[in-house]
Amino acid sequence: MRLRHAEGMSLPWRGPANPPIEVDRLPLFRGLRPLKKWRYLGVYGSDVQMCVGIARIGGGYQAFWAVDNRTTGAFRERAAMWPIVHFDETSARFDGVDVTYRRAGDPIEVVSMHGKYPIWTRKTPVRITGTVDGIDIDSTGLVDESAGHHVRVTRWSWRAGCGTAETGAALTWNLGDGVHDSPTNSERTLWVDGVPQEVGPVEFAADLSRVGELQFRAETERARHDRLILVDSKYRQPFGTFTGSIAGVTLREGYGVMERHDVRW
Repeated sequence: MRLRHAEGMSLPWRGPANPPIEVDRLPLFRGLRPLKKWRYLGVYGSDVQMCVGIARIGGGYQAFWAVDNRTTGAFRERAAMWPIVHFDETSARFDGVDVTYRRAGDPIEVVSMHGKYPIWTRKTPVRITGTVDGIDIDSTGLVDESAGHHVRVTRWSWRAGCGTAETGAALTWNLGDGVHDSPTNSERTLWVDGVPQEVGPVEFAADLSRVGELQFRAETERARHDRLILVDSKYRQPFGTFTGSIAGVTLREGYGVMERHDVRW
């Protein structure tokens, strides 16, 4: 169902750019809802998988990172409520990691209603080069940028990854349930050689072993439960490999993450 917001927006909306809200001018609070805003880079490849992110809730701040070195089998992670990473629109640097990234396909942006207020996201497939724990990488990944005044209790399931189709085409995918998940104009996207196409609704297995026709085998996992005065955030994000198909496209190989996040913010 398309919704007409009080400010004249027809939502949900999906497009390559120019969303119907000014993301950089969203207020710190709307009513009792603080602004939530984050940027996340996921790197999904055969040698190294990793993530780095910065999240803000109102005036609060958290930075985090995790590295899954599939060459050595080592996994390490860290999160803190102060800057422990350098992370901007083109690069990321933190403990043993120095990478740059650039667009590897067309971004998609989505604006949806979430309770009383609109929320926004942009997903961009990227190419990442640099060094991770002394290993030179040239890998694929995804940048997730999101902002809005989400409802107090929010729950979502998410899956992102990169791989190769049986045809040899380069694939990147982003699937979710819980936010931006309307039947059309959703954030669900499959990029084939950098060209995005929307994917229909999918069902996540309760144990995160499957979503739609894609099977997932976890290799290691980020998991955290932050209990703060006004925020309670609990999530799982296993790294692993994918097999199967998405939107009729069969994978030759696939790497990435699954996620389940329950948060009171």
